[in-house]
Amino acid sequence: MGGFFGAASKNDCIMDVFFGTDYHSHLGTKRGGMAAYSPEKGFQRAIHSIENTPFRTKFEDDAVGMRGKLAIGCISDTHPQPIIVHSKMGRYAIANVGVINNSEELFNGLLQMDYASFETLSSGQINSNALVSVLIAHKDNFVDGIRYTQRKIEGTLNLALLTEDGIILARDRLGRLPIIIGKRGDGYCFSLEHFAFQKLGYSTYKELRPGEIVKITADSCETLAEGYDDMQMCTFMWTYYGYPTAVYEGVTVETMRTRNGEIMAETDIKNGTLPDVDYICGVPDSGVPHAIGYANRSGIPFARPFVKYTPTWPRSFMPQNQSMRNMVAKMKLIPIHELIEGKKLLFVDDSIVRGTQMRETVEFLYENGAKEVHMRSACPPIMYGCKYLNFSRSNSEMELIARQIINEREGAEGVKHIAEYSDTRTERGQHLRDEICRRLKLTSLEFQTLEGTVKAVGLPECKLCTYCWTGNVPPESSEFLQMSML
Repeated sequence: MGGFFGAASKNDCIMDVFFGTDYHSHLGTKRGGMAAYSPEKGFQRAIHSIENTPFRTKFEDDAVGMRGKLAIGCISDTHPQPIIVHSKMGRYAIANVGVINNSEELFNGLLQMDYASFETLSSGQINSNALVSVLIAHKDNFVDGIRYTQRKIEGTLNLALLTEDGIILARDRLGRLPIIIGKRGDGYCFSLEHFAFQKLGYSTYKELRPGEIVKITADSCETLAEGYDDMQMCTFMWTYYGYPTAVYEGVTVETMRTRNGEIMAETDIKNGTLPDVDYICGVPDSGVPHAIGYANRSGIPFARPFVKYTPTWPRSFMPQNQSMRNMVAKMKLIPIHELIEGKKLLFVDDSIVRGTQMRETVEFLYENGAKEVHMRSACPPIMYGCKYLNFSRSNSEMELIARQIINEREGAEGVKHIAEYSDTRTERGQHLRDEICRRLKLTSLEFQTLEGTVKAVGLPECKLCTYCWTGNVPPESSEFLQMSML
């Protein structure tokens, strides 16, 4: 996925953007970038790989050399960015966070409209920002161009445009990701993660509504286009991907995860499925607060039978090679033998996707003497690869362990019964749970329900994207369609 940060200040803001962008390193593993503008030096840009080295290490020299009272930075899992664009609306730098699923279709359509060429990346792909900038140029101003682009793309688009006199921001039309504005005495900033600017002395000014477009300068935050009421904020941001201190739509990630664990424990108690175990444990890192909530509600002590050695391989820059990733995942786990040997353990993990790493974790626990290993998934079974943000993104949905089992049992017919497979109260749901339990060598397994997940977030289900669990795609709202046609 990725994240971004930027500032418009009465003073040089490069260091703010350097540290604010670095605070988004948990959201991406491939590339980082910074762009700045000053009247003396014009537009400046730096892009580096962060696959094996953290953002701050790669960009320390750039941060010292850049100058500007306007700057943006980004962490990206997709294309190199920001890029600098020459257009009829002037020169600007552009960065985005999201996924454009119909980029090939849009690209071919633009070629047929006499847009003669695009710069091609070494992968053969077109930089998403180049595509977006051409779509924006179909209209006579940034606001109309961004609205047109939002209507044309299929996917998710959080957008930042650094111009010579300010920064224009647009939140995704369905608000799958946030953009939050911060304010300080000398200017404004924007961020995907609000805690990134709090450490820099900014206070929260506003969170953009879905589809809202604003412009920040050192003196103001001006709304250029109102947002929409309809929203599909990604629920997985709370369950897994968001940093514990992050707040989305007024809901803190750590608070949601703890509450989620409490709800899972309450369900087990009600259903008589709370096992007799020595400790409740979390699969680090994001599974830990879910486990703390489970322990608090169940009354069973919380413990950490193993810890992750993260100084050299934190999640923010894992290697891209899968065999190396598997080796690193194994090397990270360091056991605490007296908390494992002869013990019955219940672990809570944020999710079960392919099941590969969980199987290795369970084997690791048994190798170190665990007597029983129970598992609780902090969300429902993942049934669809995310097509909006890169979460649980797969070459094929048959890579997902739940879909493998469904396909082996019923073939294509099984897709019609996804809702039943997600509900362990049904015969199909019991089969899925029991088969995953068998394959992963678990003593017992239970999943959080969709209702429990929504309750833990505390927002109406209609405001949340649950595609990876349900496959439900909301129709475009009449409000968006009407405003887009203006």
